[in-house]
Amino acid sequence: MSQQGSAGNVIAAIASVFIPGLGQLVQGRVLAALLFFVFIGAAYAMWVFIIPPIIGLLLHIWCILDAATYKS
Repeated sequence: MSQQGSAGNVIAAIASVFIPGLGQLVQGRVLAALLFFVFIGAAYAMWVFIIPPIIGLLLHIWCILDAATYKS
């Protein structure tokens, strides 16, 4: 991944849309991928409580933007 907006970052951002953290994993950032996946998954799992899924959605958007704007 050479620069922001590169094809690799676009693919990583699209991957993160479907599975949180997958884009970071594609970029080789294992710890970030694991943390995004666990925290966003836990927030979405608490869909009954209203507030955690909203926080999960915001984290998911952050995850996508993080994958799209990553500079190695």
